[in-house]
Amino acid sequence: MTVYDARTERRWVRPTLRLRLTLLNGVLLVGGAAVLVLLAWLLVGDALGAAAELKPGSQVTLADGTQKDAMQWQSQLMAATQRDLLLNGFIAVLAVSIVGVAGAYVVAGRALRPLQQVTSTAQHLTGETLDQRIRYVGADDEVAELAATFDAMLDRINTTFETQKRFVANASHELRTPLAVMRTEVDVTLADPDADVAEYRRMAKVVRDGSERANALVDALLVLARSEAQAGRRLSRKVPADMSTGVSSALSAMRKEADRLNLTTDTSLEPAPVVGDPGLLDRLAGNLIENAVRYNHLHGRIWVRTGADADHAWLVVKNTGFEVDAADLPGLFEPFRRGGRERTGGRGSGLGLSIVRAVAEAHGGAVSAVANPDGGLEVTVTLPAAATTPVVAASATVPPR
Repeated sequence: MTVYDARTERRWVRPTLRLRLTLLNGVLLVGGAAVLVLLAWLLVGDALGAAAELKPGSQVTLADGTQKDAMQWQSQLMAATQRDLLLNGFIAVLAVSIVGVAGAYVVAGRALRPLQQVTSTAQHLTGETLDQRIRYVGADDEVAELAATFDAMLDRINTTFETQKRFVANASHELRTPLAVMRTEVDVTLADPDADVAEYRRMAKVVRDGSERANALVDALLVLARSEAQAGRRLSRKVPADMSTGVSSALSAMRKEADRLNLTTDTSLEPAPVVGDPGLLDRLAGNLIENAVRYNHLHGRIWVRTGADADHAWLVVKNTGFEVDAADLPGLFEPFRRGGRERTGGRGSGLGLSIVRAVAEAHGGAVSAVANPDGGLEVTVTLPAAATTPVVAASATVPPR
């Protein structure tokens, strides 16, 4: 028993691009052939009707010997010729139309095959099949451009998907570590029947430190997500701000750690007015200063400069420390990357420079890093200057090193 399916019927009569191209080609062929037949019909009529006028009563002798009035014979000949022309022309138009429509259907199908591959590939895409590609091989036309664009889009999606998977895995690992430490401390302390108040205080301190680390990681993840969500779009908050203000606050917050390492700080804080989110800009400066302290060594140095010209405002943070391979610089801006060595002042989440890059991009700027020959990094953040930025160095487009 055949079950009627309305969707199947709609699919057969669906006005697909292939059907529309075929019908358009058929209409053009039939129209052109009909115009040619009509033109031939008119030309034949004009040719036969334009014969020299015959004297009234003129006779025409036919092949069988019969005689006929010349005017009557001419009229019959023209009518028969036009009738045969229309009949043969209709047959020719029908044949041309059938062959043309069939050929157009085949040609359109071959031309649109990559589009079918795009549709099929898109329908079968999942998180496990993002490696599928069209890989179109054919003429270098618009269809080939579309297929190449679709493959490039899949490459970007696959890269983003893999990055997100690594990010989630790393975030889970980073959160699992302090939670595991806290649980281990609690279990060990509770399992000790001789544990005294001092032991419980030690356990409480470990749990507190672990919770602070987990809380700091969650805060960093939220800031990173917020910054990346606003990258390439309008910021949710845009007010006048000065990057030098955030630097001063960050230096004050890290003063105790810097004194512990006997770090020398050199600052040159010129006005660096921008328009953006002050909270994100303060976090940007704070992360750079925190990295400069934590990646430093005893009796090291930190240089901080801010400034602006007519077009850009910049923040440059340079520090001494261990040597960094130039090949590792791009990876430092990826989440959970710490440059290959543990920090001197404590272990961080590895999100500092990732947040810096995300905040800079959210404000329409950029960030770059250069490895110092004697160790350490120099990180430069460049943002569009506010409209009222005073011209400090009109000829400079990048901050001086």
